[in-house]
Amino acid sequence: MANTLETINRMQADGVISLYVMGGSAAATFYIKPAVPLEADIFVLFPSQAEGSVPSLAPVDEYLAKRGTGVEGEALRIGNWPVKFFPVTNGLEREALDESLPGQVDGVKTWVMTAEHLVCMALRNENMALVSQFLESNTVDREKLHHMLHRHNLGPQWHQFTGTQPER
Repeated sequence: MANTLETINRMQADGVISLYVMGGSAAATFYIKPAVPLEADIFVLFPSQAEGSVPSLAPVDEYLAKRGTGVEGEALRIGNWPVKFFPVTNGLEREALDESLPGQVDGVKTWVMTAEHLVCMALRNENMALVSQFLESNTVDREKLHHMLHRHNLGPQWHQFTGTQPER
């Protein structure tokens, strides 16, 4: 994973992206041992990205193609890791980027989503196994999660997941 992160950090240093945050099961390993296959979801903000725009990932694809990165299904293989890139396009993703935490993998710096953001993203993507693992691990601040779920309109998914009725 270190080689993968070095490449992403180099992409940032070269100005292809301005900021990034790691999500997905690879980010979850900073908190739990996910039972799902490891892949890194990298959410990126581009230097000239306007608020609310949905930019193309072409600059990322072009940058990595010049460095021999292969395509693996919907992901790109950087080093030994499948990586999916996503432009930051909504409030949840922007908040996850803004509130990301610094981490390290084999001495390489990276930015990781908080546990609460990872739960929200997993819930949004219907990855209920990952949501369950986080909740069972007690690594999530439930009060913070509750506010975040409602702020990002994930209350209905949460109530469906937990089998509870919404508060009135």
